[in-house]
Amino acid sequence: MPTLLDFRRRIRSVKNTQQITRAMKFIAAARLRRAQESALAARPYALELARVLRSTMSRIEEPQHPLLAKRAEKNILAIVLTGERGLAGPFNTNILRKAAEFFRANRDKKIVVVPVGKKGRDSLKRAGFEFAAEFVNVLARVELSTAREIATLVAELYAEERIDAAYLIFSEFKTVMSANLALEKLLPVEEVHDGGEQKKEPAADYIYEQPPEQLLGRLLPRYVETQILRAMLESSAAEHAARMTAMESATKNAGEVIEALTLHMNKVRQAAITKEIIEIVSGAASTAQ
Repeated sequence: MPTLLDFRRRIRSVKNTQQITRAMKFIAAARLRRAQESALAARPYALELARVLRSTMSRIEEPQHPLLAKRAEKNILAIVLTGERGLAGPFNTNILRKAAEFFRANRDKKIVVVPVGKKGRDSLKRAGFEFAAEFVNVLARVELSTAREIATLVAELYAEERIDAAYLIFSEFKTVMSANLALEKLLPVEEVHDGGEQKKEPAADYIYEQPPEQLLGRLLPRYVETQILRAMLESSAAEHAARMTAMESATKNAGEVIEALTLHMNKVRQAAITKEIIEIVSGAASTAQ
């Protein structure tokens, strides 16, 4: 049976863990605020770029570009965005489960993966997937140069016909308590989405100085780059939100464990005191006889 000293050591250990989880919660909250601002700021730009691209494509009868070429999907590239570290609740597990569902649905095709994030890289490497490239330690501070590097790689693979389609698998930030697991088709660019707006809205009247074909050649790579950057920002914000929620829950659970251990320790101590009193009274009674 545990002694009072064992209980005190256990309570002290849980209190130390609680201090760590509380500190990690505050750190995640500070990082979430910056990541959330960046993710929300990127959405209007991606939305407006999608509108311009849709308008440009509508002015060309038969748009011709390597990123618009449609082929039978035999070779697929999956860009999987996970976290760099753990202690984020089910964040990484949910993304990897979503990726596993996508892989099972396309098991008859050759799948090449570009993991973004250390957790996804390690898990997918153990699963034996082929990597076209890997990017780790890039989501703690999302940089445009990283998104551009990934977009350039994907565009080259698609233009060289080494892949027939490219997909993004990531966690889209919704609120602090919830996120949306997203699977988006990146290439070929078939239909530019505008964030859920009605497709029958009046088309914007843009005035172009350059020919639409020339603009399309510049907008398509920028669109791919923007979508990857937005996915990275959304994933970073969702990871920080998941970690803050997980650390808050861990801190609360640690408090409940401390209360339970303290109560049990007090019962054990009270039982020990009662036993000593009974022994003293019994000894005094036997001496008196």
